[in-house]
Amino acid sequence: MTTTQTRAGTPDVASLSNRPAPVQPGDGRPDGGLVPVLRRGWRRLTSMRTALVLLFLLALAAVPGSLLPQVPLNPIKVDRYRAEHPALAPWLGRAGLFDVFGSPWFAAIYLLLFLSLVGCLVPRTRQHLRVLRGTPPPTPRHLHRLPESASYEVRGVPAELAERARGVLRGWRVVTRAEPGGVVTLAAEKGYLRETGSLVFHLALTVLLAGIAAGRLWGYQGTVLVEEGKGFCNSVALYDAFRSGRLVHGGLAPFCVDRLDSFTARYDPDGTPSLFRADIRYSEGLDGAQRSYPLEVNKPLRIEGVRVYLVSHGFAPRFTVRTTSGQVFADYSAPFLPQDGRLLSEGVLKLPDARPRQLAVLGLFAPTAVDLGGGRVASVSPAPDAPGVAIAVFAGDLGLDSGRPQSVYSVDQAQIDRGVLHAVARARMVPGDTLRLTDGTRITFEGYRQWATIQVSHDPGQPVVLGAAVFVVLGILLSLSVRRRRIWLRFTPGPAGADGDGAPDGAPDGVSEEAADGRRTVVAVGGLARTDAGSFSAEFARVADEVRGTLPAARED
Repeated sequence: MTTTQTRAGTPDVASLSNRPAPVQPGDGRPDGGLVPVLRRGWRRLTSMRTALVLLFLLALAAVPGSLLPQVPLNPIKVDRYRAEHPALAPWLGRAGLFDVFGSPWFAAIYLLLFLSLVGCLVPRTRQHLRVLRGTPPPTPRHLHRLPESASYEVRGVPAELAERARGVLRGWRVVTRAEPGGVVTLAAEKGYLRETGSLVFHLALTVLLAGIAAGRLWGYQGTVLVEEGKGFCNSVALYDAFRSGRLVHGGLAPFCVDRLDSFTARYDPDGTPSLFRADIRYSEGLDGAQRSYPLEVNKPLRIEGVRVYLVSHGFAPRFTVRTTSGQVFADYSAPFLPQDGRLLSEGVLKLPDARPRQLAVLGLFAPTAVDLGGGRVASVSPAPDAPGVAIAVFAGDLGLDSGRPQSVYSVDQAQIDRGVLHAVARARMVPGDTLRLTDGTRITFEGYRQWATIQVSHDPGQPVVLGAAVFVVLGILLSLSVRRRRIWLRFTPGPAGADGDGAPDGAPDGVSEEAADGRRTVVAVGGLARTDAGSFSAEFARVADEVRGTLPAARED
């Protein structure tokens, strides 16, 4: 029907109905402002799907940290990787893959996951608390439509029968309700710990992430290579590599590893290590007494809130050098770095104070040496059963006074290219051998010392992470072992329901009309598992049988 204008200037109803309705504030439609965009972004960030995606990305981002050497853990291996892969290593370094867990992109994923979990768990926790304080939902009208159901007739009054049935449902949260027509219902629910376990798991995971972050911000870690007979103190200047959190301020814990007395390594016949032990002496504070400790792999020393770990070990060949100017460099050593699993090690002993020319002894040390000919050597076992060394002696200017940084484990190739550093002799030696240079300088191979790489780590978030990990496991066990399920019972007295059809209201078809004689009550039972549980049918049958067994059976007329 079309409505025409009744007065000039007044539009008809049809024209008004074709106009778009004005947008009211808060009606949920986008208004193009920043607030709705931020609200939608927050909702998407705090969804469980986003949290799972971020958790997957975090696990994926951690893969390079386990495949590539990391600067905070072993800078020596990182330097070796850079030397072996000169084309690829710079790109990996720019991407932060040599310090994955300290890179900005990993921190961004970490922070987003933390915010997503917090934003997701807060409303879930509130809702679960309301459920814990609430009661089971009312009994459905048609229990026979549920996945599990049963019905039978008993003698007695509904209220008394419901009280008897309530005694069977011990351990369930039960509420009794009265309905019109003398009908009494029981609503029972069990398995609230399933959601509790899920929340405990996710809350513990959030706390675990916070504990790890606290350790990264307020913790520090240093590594140092220590030869037998030497030691170090917990000072930044004495570490070969040191990494500290952004919020670390002030001094470090006052303690010293005064001396590495000896290092012991044992190997199986196939060369697999069976024991690494560094016997150390340490002291706490400025005037602390010395104590001994056998430092082993996975058996750190805990002192002053830090942990001292044994990380790796190797060999430091010992040389005595006598120059023609009368200088004697007695029993000098330098750590050589292992190159393979048999601990064939490479390094250099530099003597910048030697006169008339500076000297460097570059070599390969083999714990169990075999001669390859031509002054070459290889190792067949990591155990030092037959130590040997192949050396090349360089004389000239080592370039240490140029101010240009160079590795302590190799000679400066630039000095060799410039012609100011020359190789003057090569030899293969065993302990006790002496090499005489053309100018009369004598170099004696005295043997070896062992060295150990020791790592000092302070992580204030470790107790938090340990406790959170325990609750993560407990939460998983709860969420996987507990099932949420509900059982309802309706007790309908014998008189017919309000519809007058001779059958109680809500009872399934086929119930005998004898229920209307006032002496009998129809009991309808229904059950529903809120989570997939193949054993609920058996549990429902057991509970239904127990309830029926406590109620007086109907008399047979």
